[in-house]
Amino acid sequence: MTDAEDRKPQSDEARSAFVHPSGLVAPADSESSTTSEFAVPDGLAVPKPGTESETTSEFALPDGLDVAPPPAHEPEGSAFSTPRTYSARQAAAFTPPTGVPLVRLTKDVPWQDRMRTMLRMPVTERPAPEPVQRHDESGPAVPRVLDLSLRIGELLLAGGEGAEDVEAAMFAVCRSYGLDRCEPNVTFTLLAVSYQPSLVDDPVTASRTVRRRSPDYTRLAAVYQLVDDLSDDETHVSLEEAYRRLAEIRRNRHPYPGWALTAASGLLAGSASVLVGGGLLVFVAAAVGAMLGDRLAWLCAGRGLPEFYQFTVAATPPAAIGVALTLAHADVKASAVITGGLFALLPGRALVAGVQDGLTGFYITASARLLEVLYFFVAIVIGVLTVLYFGVQLGANLVPDAALGGSDPQPLLQITASLGLSLAFAVLLQQERATVLMVTLNGGVAWVVYGAMQQTGDISPVASTAVAAGVVGLFGQLLARYRFASALPYTTAAIGPLLPGSATYFGLLGIAQNEVNRGLTSLTKAVALAMAIAIGVNLGSEISRLFLRIGSAEKRRAAKRTRGF
Repeated sequence: MTDAEDRKPQSDEARSAFVHPSGLVAPADSESSTTSEFAVPDGLAVPKPGTESETTSEFALPDGLDVAPPPAHEPEGSAFSTPRTYSARQAAAFTPPTGVPLVRLTKDVPWQDRMRTMLRMPVTERPAPEPVQRHDESGPAVPRVLDLSLRIGELLLAGGEGAEDVEAAMFAVCRSYGLDRCEPNVTFTLLAVSYQPSLVDDPVTASRTVRRRSPDYTRLAAVYQLVDDLSDDETHVSLEEAYRRLAEIRRNRHPYPGWALTAASGLLAGSASVLVGGGLLVFVAAAVGAMLGDRLAWLCAGRGLPEFYQFTVAATPPAAIGVALTLAHADVKASAVITGGLFALLPGRALVAGVQDGLTGFYITASARLLEVLYFFVAIVIGVLTVLYFGVQLGANLVPDAALGGSDPQPLLQITASLGLSLAFAVLLQQERATVLMVTLNGGVAWVVYGAMQQTGDISPVASTAVAAGVVGLFGQLLARYRFASALPYTTAAIGPLLPGSATYFGLLGIAQNEVNRGLTSLTKAVALAMAIAIGVNLGSEISRLFLRIGSAEKRRAAKRTRGF
């Protein structure tokens, strides 16, 4: 038998055989063979099995489907990269369940309002950047832009500006140079800003420490003007020009010399003594005591002593003059002299800024500011209590129950004194000469409102103070919006006539004479008056933003937290 004949029967036998499910091979012509549902029917052509595995799944591509082959060298992507099959023109637009937020940022409103609105938004919901300032073709230098924003924020924070406004200014600087994905962060002594070009790029972060704070509202107004020019589309300010203007602002000297500041402190103390019922002699004594305290504080500052000891030393001369007049049996109100001297030392500016930061959600900065106020207040307490204690030991007849103010109030004299007090406060804050008149009138209006409610209407002093401070905040915010400037120069000096000087003095005097309960009651009243001033100023500013809005179409998003969670 040949090899071909030998292979043919085997091939026929193999072709007529079927595979049993158990794996046994049975011939098709066997009578004893059994069939099953897995057997191949007769006449069905079964293709020959290939060399490759025929195992498939639901993810396999069907035969006949033409799919473009993948590129030979496709770059490795990530979860944040755009798919290669994505087309922005053909993509379907989906509306989120909560709706698309409507953002309308009109350019007729101050930059502070626009920046506050965008800072409250998530980064993905912020509107597209406006035309940026001129810079190189390669784009702005990110570290230099961040450094410029930090330097501007440092001047604003050192000048007493609130944390929310400092963040808005820093964000405005970054946005004006095209850095939209940035997040500023402000605390009491540390400024930081972070910029991330995209979700897959490394962020760039810079920080700066504020080591010295000094109230200079002229410098503050110049910084606001610079930020306003940077935020304006029509005013193109290059990065080099912005640095040059910032250097000029830093080099500018204070608008008032040292002797003017000393005279202003005397005018402030004298006017405050007249507000509480003092006469000409009381005015002179309080002015002399305040000027001596101011010079002693300058001497301590030159020696490098901290501000705590400067306040302690500055509080002793007015108290010493008041005690000396009492021991000399002079026909003057020593309480009015001491109260007037305390007015020049009460940290009203820091108190208002601290409460404002707390009300706007910056609790760390608010806690630090209020702690600073507490330290200054303790320093004043130590200075005055030391003098009062020795005065009581020497036989000074200081009566804690002595009511300040005359039997017949003199409204015109008190209004004049309130105007003088606001004027002196404005000079001490180094304000621009153009703003001194407006803040002086604002202080006079505040005292008129307070006198009408407290003396004429016999309303609680705390409520009267809160309403008068609210009027100050409202008018100050209106003036600031009219001039596209900060509201501090129009509000801080105007609250001077409302500061709780007399309540503070009587509280300290009660403690010095072992009348602890009476002293603590007066000090509690002083704290309540101070909080009423701060909350009233902030509420007046918020009312002007909320209801008047002056052409503003946007609202600042706030934290929605109720029921304590």
